[in-house]
Amino acid sequence: MKKIQFADQKQEFSKRPSKIGRRSLSRSISQSSTDSYSSAASYTDSSDDETSPRDKQQKNSKGNGDFCIKNIKQADFGRREIEIAEQEMPALMALRKRAQGEKPLAGAKVVGCTHITAQTAVLMETLSALGAQCRWAACNIYSTQNEVAAALAEGGFSVFAWKGESEDDFWWCIDRCVNVEGWQPNMILDDGGDLTHWIYKKYPNMFKKIKGIVEESVTGVHRLYQLSKAGKLCVPAMNVNDSVTKQKFDNLYCCRESILDGLKRTTDVMFGGKQVVVCGYGEVGKGCCAALKAMGSIVYVTEIDPICALQACMDGFRLVKLNEVIRQVDIVITCTGNKNVVVREYLDRMKNGCIVCNMGHSNTEIDVASLRTPELTWERVRSQVDHVIWPDGKRIVLLAEGRLLNLSCSTVPTFVLSITATTQALALIELYNAPEGRYKQDVYLLPKKMGKKYMCTQAREIENSLDWYLSSHQAGSYLQ
Repeated sequence: MKKIQFADQKQEFSKRPSKIGRRSLSRSISQSSTDSYSSAASYTDSSDDETSPRDKQQKNSKGNGDFCIKNIKQADFGRREIEIAEQEMPALMALRKRAQGEKPLAGAKVVGCTHITAQTAVLMETLSALGAQCRWAACNIYSTQNEVAAALAEGGFSVFAWKGESEDDFWWCIDRCVNVEGWQPNMILDDGGDLTHWIYKKYPNMFKKIKGIVEESVTGVHRLYQLSKAGKLCVPAMNVNDSVTKQKFDNLYCCRESILDGLKRTTDVMFGGKQVVVCGYGEVGKGCCAALKAMGSIVYVTEIDPICALQACMDGFRLVKLNEVIRQVDIVITCTGNKNVVVREYLDRMKNGCIVCNMGHSNTEIDVASLRTPELTWERVRSQVDHVIWPDGKRIVLLAEGRLLNLSCSTVPTFVLSITATTQALALIELYNAPEGRYKQDVYLLPKKMGKKYMCTQAREIENSLDWYLSSHQAGSYLQ
């Protein structure tokens, strides 16, 4: 049984570890994630090449090398995935078709930090078709689809991301996006607030030319509101997370499907009869609870907001405190957007074999740092799955090291993400073209009327499918 050694998480990005050091870190944390050809693990070379992408000199077919990815040779695989995603993103494709002649983002220089997936690629190519220049990094060290990053690099995009980055790599990639000679961003598209934080910390003068920030996640939105309250928000920001087109679709329906996918791919667990506690009953929690209940799980909910707590009760879930059920549950899922929801005290009291995972954006909900101590042993099971073993032999199953489960360990429904991506694009267009004075240095929601037109496009896709079914099938037992 091999004990995994973890590098100091406080290491500065500028203090690059040696090639051997980075290779060792990558091997210990993400060994299995570089050996699979499943869509969850990404089309990554199955050879023993452990060279960090930062040590490689790669160029696309046009001789451009302004990117840093795992392997440019995977571009053809990524292009096929992007083409599949386009078929399931009618709203975003409608926006591209309608607005590419007008070029509403002509002159926009967008720096982005989101999950780099096929769906994000469709968004980036849409922004480019609307006139924007883009540079992109990943907001999660495990969620990048390497083949998609390769396809984007082959297409001329400056992408700095690969699956299984170290913490040092993560900040290095963001810096490469921002700190480039002869190019300065004037728009920010963020997911979690790390990109915005980095620019505030390292390059505050850039905000003199930045017109606005578009933020997708609840974590990033909280950080923006903190800046606004402290009087430190220097540009207008658009809160996409709380826009109705994001919250009522992506947060709910995306998580309702992907929670089961992520758990199945990593643990092969059967849900029927399992006792599950879901921490948080916002839209993400609602989706998780609905899916698990439908599969026959016994679902408990913890929630501090009285409205959400009442909703959980009226939806048929038992409202509990975490310490009341922590010894008996089989699965613990966090989705609060907060920090230190599951602390070491609760981890110590969990039953043997308990599965612990996070569906919130940030990796701070589960106190994973408290598990990196000499008396506990870490054992890699498979990609993104670790046993953490106590001295008495008890073990828990920790997924994605406490990071976002669905995008780290599986995939997410493209159709729903079309709505979110369209909302992000509309928010960028609105902030970039807004006359001076319309938006102050504050956080705003995207007006509902702006997204309705493209949501109708999504709805027509569903209606057309239903019309085809009704017109092509005789009424049988399911329609009587």
